Amino acid sequence: MPAVLPRIRDLLAGLDDLEPMPDAPGKSGARLRRGRRDGHSYVVKFIDAGRDWTQHASGVLGGPIVPLWQRGILDRLPDCINQPIIAVADEGHGSHRRTAILMHDVARWLIPPVDESIPLSVHQLQLAHLATMHATLWEPGAEFDVVPEMHRYLELSPWTAWTEAAIGSDHVVPPLLDRGWQLLPQVAPRAAAIVGPLALDPGPLVQALGGTPQSFVHGNWKLDNLGLDDRGRTVLIDWELPGIGAPCGDLAWYLAINCRRLPQSKEAAIADYRAALEAAGVDTGGWWDRQLGLALLGALVQFGWEKAFGGYDDELAWWADRATEGARYLG
Repeated sequence: MPAVLPRIRDLLAGLDDLEPMPDAPGKSGARLRRGRRDGHSYVVKFIDAGRDWTQHASGVLGGPIVPLWQRGILDRLPDCINQPIIAVADEGHGSHRRTAILMHDVARWLIPPVDESIPLSVHQLQLAHLATMHATLWEPGAEFDVVPEMHRYLELSPWTAWTEAAIGSDHVVPPLLDRGWQLLPQVAPRAAAIVGPLALDPGPLVQALGGTPQSFVHGNWKLDNLGLDDRGRTVLIDWELPGIGAPCGDLAWYLAINCRRLPQSKEAAIADYRAALEAAGVDTGGWWDRQLGLALLGALVQFGWEKAFGGYDDELAWWADRATEGARYLG
């Protein structure tokens, strides 16, 4: 198994001209630096356990990348995935624990963080490669259980807002969670009545999803974390919430967080993902409707706060309808 270096200075050895990357997207509190070694460009991500609110939410001290690396999970990804991590270091304990991740510099391949829709061909490749990853790692072993499914549905909950406020966090996202969850009952009372209780206790949702097929999920399949390299592979970064879970959960997250940039309808994207999963050898008969319904409900459990800021527009109305439909699978 790949070794985790015990000192960050060992990971940084030989890197020259480390400079901050202030324009890199991301709101977790991690710091990014770019440097060079032997004529090649690299990026180092520094994660401070005392400051990274996404690490607090994941419940994995040191961050999920440490067990992913130690267990060799990243080496088992399919060939269509280009993951750029080449070394991990982890030092300290408790709130003083620090993790550093050394990566090839893949910035030139990442999808630009702009407002325009992405090309249909790029979008469909992301769905196809997501399905291939799920099919390759279908019904995985216990070593893939990194971030519990429960934690994926609690990360953007009111609990995170309240916890970060209690420790004096100065991050941007947690206060937005609190405001958004308070706003949702005003703009979408029907949806709030369904997802509000689940945002506080996603146990019924997690239990229902656990009765459907499981795979290894990335947990944050958003455009800021994706790209296409010159071989047509999906560049995949930012392992924030990986673990065993419902594959449709990754799909639902993708549809929810990237909604303003999708070049086709959500229904068409769902059909494309399912076709890719079938083409990769997964039989979706018998479980698909139930898992998809629960996963779409789960996406509003994760993003109801964010959708509320746009008012009751077509986007929120679509998710409210899916939440109503998905709730029938909870029993």
